Amino acid sequence: MAEIKAGLIIFVLTLVSLVLIPLQWLAVKFKLPMRKHLPHLWHRIATRLVGIKISQIGAPASDRPLLITANHASWVDITVIGALMPLSFIAKSEVSGWPIFGLFAKLQRTVFVNRTRRSETAQVADAIAGRMAEGDAMVLFAEGTSNDGNCVLPFRSALLGAATRAVGDGDTGDVWVQPLSVAYQGFYGLPMGRAHRPHVAWYGDMELAGHLWGIFSRGALDVVVRWGEPVLVDGSTDRKALTRQLEADVRAMTVASLMQKPVESQEISDLEPFGFFSNAEKTAKAGA
Repeated sequence: MAEIKAGLIIFVLTLVSLVLIPLQWLAVKFKLPMRKHLPHLWHRIATRLVGIKISQIGAPASDRPLLITANHASWVDITVIGALMPLSFIAKSEVSGWPIFGLFAKLQRTVFVNRTRRSETAQVADAIAGRMAEGDAMVLFAEGTSNDGNCVLPFRSALLGAATRAVGDGDTGDVWVQPLSVAYQGFYGLPMGRAHRPHVAWYGDMELAGHLWGIFSRGALDVVVRWGEPVLVDGSTDRKALTRQLEADVRAMTVASLMQKPVESQEISDLEPFGFFSNAEKTAKAGA
């Protein structure tokens, strides 16, 4: 039954994609307004087909420009966040060359970052700032990599410079940075423990194809998305201090979601990665 379900999901998503991809390509090429909304539609369809139930606590800031800083456990994060509202992502340059995923990322107007060339950081930050100035909400996975979903890794401050660069543009005005937490809380309606976490988290040396099949065949995930308080950034904002505060906010929200408790504020100085469970080994395959 699980294999039949996965096959049906892939079949329907393929049909949907064959319709939306040409439309999105034209929308991007001719800069049509619907270029921001078609990817959002695709993600909403995908989450419903797979059976991903999203509980949203708080709300995204309505003000623009907006940079969203989120934790990162899996490629599923992209579909979950993409289903919330029209937005674009900031991703490592390798993603642009991935089969299927690379095409989808380009059509969602992702800004790609080459992490091996630090000399390009300023150019990328300027590109992100430009998109934000145009009104696009941009999502940055501030840890710089995915993890096992049981912790929040230290945030990297380099690309948060996009917010302060946008402030430097006299026509941009106020810039907002908002923390976002994504936590996988349930599996088939039951609390998700360490044993089921590898079915969702995609990290280490996991195989993408196997992980995709595992999500499509098992699905039925309960995801809690928490929006933190947006931070107004101005020209005097200390980028590293801002990074530490956003990391503390995301970690506190993630702890609250996984432990199903109220959010407790964390001291900015208390920023060591916190593991809710101990994963001594990284699972090689999603289905394991």
